[in-house]
Amino acid sequence: MNRLIALMLVTGASIGMPSAGLAQSSHPDPAVIAALKQIGQDMGDAMVAADIKKLDRIFADDWTSIGVSGNVVTKETLLRNFESAHDRLEAFELGPMDVQVNGNFAVVHGSVKEKRTKAGTDTSGEFIYMDLLEKRNGTWVVLRSAGAKVR
Repeated sequence: MNRLIALMLVTGASIGMPSAGLAQSSHPDPAVIAALKQIGQDMGDAMVAADIKKLDRIFADDWTSIGVSGNVVTKETLLRNFESAHDRLEAFELGPMDVQVNGNFAVVHGSVKEKRTKAGTDTSGEFIYMDLLEKRNGTWVVLRSAGAKVR
């Protein structure tokens, strides 16, 4: 059921239709919005530092992403790639973020400029992304992600 709700939330957020079966919060708590935005900063900082323990806490165990290449990536793959230095984020700058919250689910849309290498190849650029987060046991974790390179 949670996966169905998450899919509906992502679908509604992706096409900008709050009528996708879930109403978004009309007055979201500013502290929750700030905390969700901070997760993006913490994620980037942990990637730059290759802090596997912090990344392990940020991403849900069942996290998956469709990367810019179109391939599906799991949490296990992400952690392994940062631990082995196959994937290196050298620097990043977050752009504006839009956060929508509905109960224990949130969607964050944003942009980021990255200096990054994968397997020794420069993959730097400017990207847009969407993260679906879920509040589990009182903690927000990233459940799904998708992104695309714009430059």
